[in-house]
Amino acid sequence: MPTILLTAPYMLPFLDRFRPIFERHGIELIVPEVHERMEEADLLRYAGQFDGTICGDDRYTARVLEACAPRLKVISKWGTGIDSIDQAACARLGIKIGNTPNAFTLPVADSVMGYILAFARRQPWMDAAMKRGQWQKIPGRSLSECTLGVIGVGNCGKAVLRRAAAFGMELLGNDIRPIEPDFIAEHRIEMTTLDDLLARADFVSLNADLNPTSRHIINARTLAKMKPGAVLINTARGPLVDEAALIHALQNGQIAGAALDVFEVEPLPPGSPLLTMDNVMLAPHNANSSPAAWERVHWNSIRNLFEGLGIEYRE
Repeated sequence: MPTILLTAPYMLPFLDRFRPIFERHGIELIVPEVHERMEEADLLRYAGQFDGTICGDDRYTARVLEACAPRLKVISKWGTGIDSIDQAACARLGIKIGNTPNAFTLPVADSVMGYILAFARRQPWMDAAMKRGQWQKIPGRSLSECTLGVIGVGNCGKAVLRRAAAFGMELLGNDIRPIEPDFIAEHRIEMTTLDDLLARADFVSLNADLNPTSRHIINARTLAKMKPGAVLINTARGPLVDEAALIHALQNGQIAGAALDVFEVEPLPPGSPLLTMDNVMLAPHNANSSPAAWERVHWNSIRNLFEGLGIEYRE
């Protein structure tokens, strides 16, 4: 009888919905208490006890994977990003990885546009001033007066650019891979270098995968290239940004603001200076929020798990 370690935080509140399908296929569950993710030490406690897992951003390091092998056959990631899994170690140990590509493109792109609109039109700041008893007209901008730069023109990046095009923004893109010419032409996007994008954009949206070429792509050097009035938006992965360098740039007026859904350490430590900054909008890694998207990912994660275990999936 296969045993599964189920640690995906978005599935745990609804576990009673999914228990019957596991029981019907003769699968036993190990369900730990999870706060955001399982770290290496947390996973090592269960090493050798499970054949497969449905996980969130758990830290499946080479050390964890070697301790879990050869029993562990499949890691089914709830969501898209698999940067927290040592993929080379999985390949070496014969452990399959499943995920849901393009899982949260629409809600993430909507979140980016929400941040752009909030900073351009200044609604959160006017609302706060009104509630303090101040009748304060804070100047805003039309999006048609602004330039958006998107770093990482994959599924999410494309969705952000499509939305921004409808608002009449000037659009810049940067990616290490060639982007389809018809997409570029249809939406009038200028693909350019990272330095040129940073120098010209009023809003910079990070939509890249986390990999060795993108880790800390926003750092002291690249922040210095940005316009003083620019706003950085990160709804992708926290380590794309050198957080200490960003805090310094915000404190010193190098850039005008930031909107952050993801962080280098999650949850964001309570002592972070970001929590006290009026020019920063924060969210708890929640840009993927969408009941329809979550439902699709729940069931696809279960299917990926069953496939990796060689079990015929029956709803």
